[in-house]
Amino acid sequence: MSAAQLATIGSASSVGTTLPTDFPVIINPYLGVPVIGFGAKSSRPRSHVPVIFLHGNNDTPFPTACNPFGYIQNFAQYFLENGYQAGELWGLGYQGDQCDLLSDPTLKSGVAHSTAAAVPLLRAFVQAVIAYTGATRVDIVAHSLGVTVTREWMFQDHSYSMVRSLVAIDGPNHGIIDCSPNPANYFQAPANGGFIPHSAICDEYGSDHTQLLATLNAAGETPGPTRYLVIRNVFRASPESGDFVYLSAQDGFFAPVPAEDRDGVRHDFSGSALLSGARSVDLTGQGQFDTILGTAHLGILNSPDAWSAAITFLASQ
Repeated sequence: MSAAQLATIGSASSVGTTLPTDFPVIINPYLGVPVIGFGAKSSRPRSHVPVIFLHGNNDTPFPTACNPFGYIQNFAQYFLENGYQAGELWGLGYQGDQCDLLSDPTLKSGVAHSTAAAVPLLRAFVQAVIAYTGATRVDIVAHSLGVTVTREWMFQDHSYSMVRSLVAIDGPNHGIIDCSPNPANYFQAPANGGFIPHSAICDEYGSDHTQLLATLNAAGETPGPTRYLVIRNVFRASPESGDFVYLSAQDGFFAPVPAEDRDGVRHDFSGSALLSGARSVDLTGQGQFDTILGTAHLGILNSPDAWSAAITFLASQ
């Protein structure tokens, strides 16, 4: 049986790399192609609220020819192996297969990768999953940029009743460390993504008081009936305890950059992933789970500790 056929039945033994053939087509206007993702048609009644898995910036919902990561697929696979049906597990790739980055790495920090670009795609995807599954609401498990994309969509549409739970994994809720004008911030270089202070991503996340974050957080960090769980990296003095998005410490392949915001002002971003009013699970040593670069920021998404915390939280409702 082909992977495409497996993706259409609820008894699939693995999370696939396709959406059902009769699932609504959602076009990414920046790439001019349909979004990628995974999901399946159930062959029996649902027993869980459908879960949407959302990756972070410069990632995909499964490994592609141009992106070897896609750890969010492994997260969904854990759910499949622990009681969920394939038809209850959905993944959205809101930035394509990342092949466009090969010719222009600065797209990593550009408009097409921004929250503003992703929100309409998530909006359409959630609506499509609800219509396709017959559910009235979903759970969302999001990593990094996916966290704030989800929060911004819920804020814009006041759609909290559509999201039963948000598992927020290492999200940039209060900014990122990679946008400083300091010459030691090598993420500014075009080859490293072009995260200069006024790139699109840095306009959104270069400090804790950008227009996006100031407005979003002022509205309440855990509003509505939605339940929230934060899973984040915390610093410990070990090689696996950095986080190249928030902590000025070695994180696997990545050397530390200055703890400054996009204005060049010293700032501690180590608590960025926290959300006031949310339960929090603090993890260390997550770099061991990133089998490619050894980073905690990506490893936490591929971590049995994070998988277990998420599924336990969703089962507790």
